[in-house]
Amino acid sequence: MSIPHRRFYSRDTVTVAKALLGKKIVRIIRGVEVSAIITETEAYGHTDDPASHAFGGKTARNQIMFGQVGCAYVYFTYGMHYCFNIVAKSSRQNAGAVLIRAATPKSGIDIMLSNRYGRKNISDGPAKLAQAMDITKEQYGTDLTVKSSLYIADGVKPRKILSGTRVGISKATDVFWNFKIDD
Repeated sequence: MSIPHRRFYSRDTVTVAKALLGKKIVRIIRGVEVSAIITETEAYGHTDDPASHAFGGKTARNQIMFGQVGCAYVYFTYGMHYCFNIVAKSSRQNAGAVLIRAATPKSGIDIMLSNRYGRKNISDGPAKLAQAMDITKEQYGTDLTVKSSLYIADGVKPRKILSGTRVGISKATDVFWNFKIDD
C-alpha cells in the first residue's frame, strides 16, 4: 500500500482536493484497520476564501492550516461534531486545507458503523465520517504521510469528477470547490 508523499499535499489546495478523490483513509482502532475511499472533498483557502477558517488569520483552532502540509486538521463544530481536514497548500499559499466530506466504506468499517449507527453508510456528511472512523481532536496534527493510527493511502482512480459549490457555508458561495466522484 503506497502512502502519498508530503509533496502530494504541497500543491494548490483546489488541486489537492480533486487529487484526494479515490484515496483511502486508513484508521487503526483498537488494533482493527478501518478504511474508506474518499468520495467527496472541499477546498478551503486563506485570504482568497472568506469561507475558510484561515481567512481571519491564525488562531489556536486553525494554526495547523498554516503549518506542515499532509497533517490532519480536526475541528469541533456545532458543539457536537468533529470534521476531518487535511492541510494542503502550495508554497505561494500561507494556509489551506481540504475537508473530507464523504467516503465509501472499504474494510473493517462495519464494526464501527454498527456500534455507532447500525448501518453501513458514511457518505452523507463529514461529521458522520469522522464519528464512524473515530476521528477526534486527538488526531489534530497527525502526520498523514506516514503509517500510523490515521493516514492516507492510494486507493482507486475516479472515472469522472463533478465540481460544485461548497455545502453549508454562507460566504464565497459562488466558488466551485466541492468535488465528488461520479461513478
